[in-house]
Order: sequence, then structure tokens, then C-alpha cells
Amino acid sequence: MQQLPLGVRLPDRAVLASFLPARNREALEHARRIAGGEIAGATWLCGPESAGKTHLLQAVCSQAAESRRAGYFPLAQLACLGVGVLDGLPQLQCVCLDDLEAIAGCLEWEKAIFSLLRELEEWGGALVMAARPPPALLAWALPDLGSRCAAGAVLQLRALDETEQQQALQLRARLRGCELPQETCRWLQRRYSRDMRRLYGLLDTLDEAALAAQRRLTVPFIREVLGRAGAFSGDS
Repeated sequence: MQQLPLGVRLPDRAVLASFLPARNREALEHARRIAGGEIAGATWLCGPESAGKTHLLQAVCSQAAESRRAGYFPLAQLACLGVGVLDGLPQLQCVCLDDLEAIAGCLEWEKAIFSLLRELEEWGGALVMAARPPPALLAWALPDLGSRCAAGAVLQLRALDETEQQQALQLRARLRGCELPQETCRWLQRRYSRDMRRLYGLLDTLDEAALAAQRRLTVPFIREVLGRAGAFSGDS
């Protein structure tokens, strides 16, 4: 697990192998090509919360960092530090900027990102950006930046449906070396928010508990673990 500038650290699970393609297969393939250095310039990932934008950005950065200089920067967390956090980014070959809506409309930030994009394009680097809306729907202070982003690859991610969420959870579990029964998936979906970030967090907690107790992820076991943790929400 690599350490990135400003203490931004990628989770071990941020890999392309743990991203369920479902209806986002085109975006996943495009991400693979960016990570492999086959695609340069601007790419924009958009879609609703929990559609997988952050997962793809972190996975691209993680894989690209195996052979090139790469960095992941969540602007919603870093914007308060000022535009200076972008200093030195042109030295990277793959830059992943998350939460573009956090700085849209701020001319100073937009000028810095526009300059970053031009330098990366000049040297054959890649700038991968993510936000809920596509670039055409953001209120840019610098229209040229919006135009350049819209002229690159714009990939719309779709949120997973109920069946796809189950498949994604089971894929994540298998990669962690455990099995997640179908009835356990359904139980989690019925009682918790179907936000994939939350469900993945619950799975991580359950897997660690199952490993320590040498137990399978059965419904009685997860009720016991999550009950102790005070994680219940909804009916029981």
C-alpha cells in the first residue's frame, strides 16, 4: 500500500479486481487502459453516490503507481488546505482528482487545474477526475476548463441494483478470502442502508471478526457481531 502526498493513503481494497463491472464495464475497461499507460489526457467519471467513482479513481492510481508516478487527491477533504496542494502534481504521470464539485466555481482552483491538465497533456500524462454531475452541468468559473473536461472521455457510472450489490459484496468477500452466503447478503441489504460504502465497511468489520473467531459469515454470527458493535439500523 503506497503512501501518497499529504498523507492521503489508498486502502488495500482499492484495486480494479474488486470493482464489479455490471453495467459499468466500459468505464472499468477505460480505467484499466489509463492505469496501464495506454490513455493520456483528461477522463471524467460521473454518476450518483456509491456508483464506484472513488473506487475506480483509487484503483487506477494504485495500479498506475506500480510503474509510474501517480497520486490520488480527494478535493472535498483537501480544498480547505488551499490550492497549494496541487503544487508539484505536474511531476506525476497519472493524477486522480476526486470530488471536483467541491472546487467548481472557484476561479483560483480552476486555473490551477487547467494549468495541471495542460502540463500533463504536454508530457503525455493522464488526469482522471470524478464528480456526481458531468462537466457540462457544473457551474464553472473558467469555461475553458469545463470545455476541456467535456472534450475528453466522459464516462457515466450507474449505481448497482440489488442483485449487483450482492454480487459486489460476494466478490469483495472472495478477494478477502472468505465466503459471503446469499442469505447473509440479503439480510444486510434489508437492515442497512444500501449504500455500497457502508456495506463494504460492514463487510470489512464482519470479516475481521469472523477471522478472529474462526466462524463463517452466517446470519446469527453477523447479528451477534453487529449487535455488539451497536451497528444495527432498521428492524431486526
